[in-house]
Amino acid sequence: MLAQLNYLYGKPTTKGQYKQQYEDFNVTEDLGFELTGEGEHVLVFLQKRDCNTLFVAEQLAKYVGISPKLVSYAGLKDRHAVTQQWFSLHMPGQQTPDFSAFDLACCEILDVTRHNKKLKIGALKGNYFKIILRDLSNQPEIESKLALIKQHGVPNYFGEQRFGRDGNNITQAISWAKGEISVKDRKKRSFYLSAARSAIFNDIVSQRIAQNLQQTVLDGDILQLAQRNSWFVAQNDELTLLQQRLDSGELNITAPMIGDSPLGTLCKALEFEQKCLETWSEFNDLFKKERVETARRSILLRAHQLNWQWLDEHSLELNFYLPSGCYATSVIRELIIENE
Repeated sequence: MLAQLNYLYGKPTTKGQYKQQYEDFNVTEDLGFELTGEGEHVLVFLQKRDCNTLFVAEQLAKYVGISPKLVSYAGLKDRHAVTQQWFSLHMPGQQTPDFSAFDLACCEILDVTRHNKKLKIGALKGNYFKIILRDLSNQPEIESKLALIKQHGVPNYFGEQRFGRDGNNITQAISWAKGEISVKDRKKRSFYLSAARSAIFNDIVSQRIAQNLQQTVLDGDILQLAQRNSWFVAQNDELTLLQQRLDSGELNITAPMIGDSPLGTLCKALEFEQKCLETWSEFNDLFKKERVETARRSILLRAHQLNWQWLDEHSLELNFYLPSGCYATSVIRELIIENE
């Protein structure tokens, strides 16, 4: 799904590998809020390796004797990695279990506490990443690209995980939109709609980069205050000032997560987005039928606290922090072409 999308700094010539070992891809969840230490929910902070989130949730439920439906988490984490994340177990009126006998291969419980609210999908601030790239063929190019990424960011593309194995979710979404299949399962409907909206967002961002407009405020753009959820529409008489604020990192340009309500952009920005959406018109009726709410997402992603060190001539360790919903693979994609 990402192969045809434009690169911000040109397609890399550097070849390399990542995830050669589970330890090459480390993720630590940052909830972004303090846990209360009391309440109906038992929260378990767990490190896992070669385990997917759903499986671990099921095993925790089995261990404490509750339904898997009573176990929740803030986000799905990659199986082929070492990840640290919180799980929430709804156990009102029950003692906090003793997890010392919890025995699951490649899993280690790091902390247990209680909280007054259920962890919901997306209810986290972000994630810390430590990633090792190996077999790198061009150290100077990597250094040059990293300097640019640190200053300007990368395209805020949704990663391959969003689209399912071999892009199956978007394939099914297209069939659904065309009326070739019906989808009754609620989870599948959600996955397919999410994949379609993400693919459309990626395409709009890619087209904006193709026209070198990723860092240019258009009349009618919807701008986001950096690291906040506040939005406003760019007015023509303020473009010079808004461009300065964008260049300073105070503002982000956004693209739509399409739904059944208006895009919200005006003038030149609206014309641009409508032109991009012409090739996706088959989804219009589906989004309206499913009453999907239109949203906005920054077109560029800045990796916070980005630093790196060479472990040897061909191996690099990257450390950075990304907000919730953003993909580390979008950073890696700008740096290397993965070896076959």
